[in-house]
Amino acid sequence: MKISIVGASGYVGGELLRLLIRHPQVEIQQVTSERYAGKFLHSCHPNLRGWSKLKFCKLENLEPCDVLFLALPHGSSADNFPRFTALAPKIIDLSADFRLNEAAEYEHWYGAPHACPEHLENFIYGLPELHREHLQGADYCSGVGCNATATNLALLPLARAGLIESAVVEVKVGSSEGGNKFSLATHHPERSGSLRSFAPTGHRHQAEILQELGNFPLHFSATAVEMVRGVLCTAHVFLNADLDEKQIWRSYREAYQEEPFVRIVKEKRGIHRYPEPKLVAGTNMCDVGFEKDPKSNRLVVVSALDNLMKGAAGSAVQCMNLMAGVPETTGLQFIGLHPV
Repeated sequence: MKISIVGASGYVGGELLRLLIRHPQVEIQQVTSERYAGKFLHSCHPNLRGWSKLKFCKLENLEPCDVLFLALPHGSSADNFPRFTALAPKIIDLSADFRLNEAAEYEHWYGAPHACPEHLENFIYGLPELHREHLQGADYCSGVGCNATATNLALLPLARAGLIESAVVEVKVGSSEGGNKFSLATHHPERSGSLRSFAPTGHRHQAEILQELGNFPLHFSATAVEMVRGVLCTAHVFLNADLDEKQIWRSYREAYQEEPFVRIVKEKRGIHRYPEPKLVAGTNMCDVGFEKDPKSNRLVVVSALDNLMKGAAGSAVQCMNLMAGVPETTGLQFIGLHPV
């Protein structure tokens, strides 16, 4: 497959390149960056030095390809979508532009009317664990929110079984979630050593969770912590049935035993008995664990993933494989590092 990436100079674009350069079924045709046009990939992705001689080009120089990845800021994909459909039969958009099914929901959560509402129904939400069958052979696929993915995979088995009475979710996230553009919030003296609650309420990824899992009472908060990659989701789930841990374990095992990129992590001893973002850095894995409060109907579910991988580029490549009829795990079998 000949693929091109629009907006490849950001962190997500860099992860797409890292994965696709070695993908056996892919030839990277073009990658765009208005700022770095004419420069080699390693000018902003130094880890790719020696792996490719490709240079960035401008958007206006894009040629037709088989698959087009859009790694643009929110709003840009929808604004230019007719232009992109003329370039490729299959499009994977990693922004939030086509994640929500309803234009009214998009306007509510993103504060502006959708620029291309007629195409919302053509996009499949790009989380294979939820929409594998619909992604097979699909033409258009949306990206996923990293915090939404950590939460969706934490709660999916419970939601499918109709066991959630309500949930209180807190995600702790690394700095790369904010992208590679500088701001006061990412300035080193402000960020270093901080533990900052930046979205106690109203986080946009909440919309994806409710859309994909069902409309139950969900309370969602996000906190920035001092790490670069990673999301740790801690979900306090109040169950509507009296279940013991064996029954809960059975629900998670049935949901995930055939999933190539979800692991159930629950040990009785050791420092790694629950999911930990550091252990999945650079991988397409999501680790999920849980513990039942013996004195109440509260179940604490913990999940961990790399926000740039399973929360963005990794899931996108997984979706590309399904859309193209390629084995789903192709190009994604990097094992995590320990220690990091």
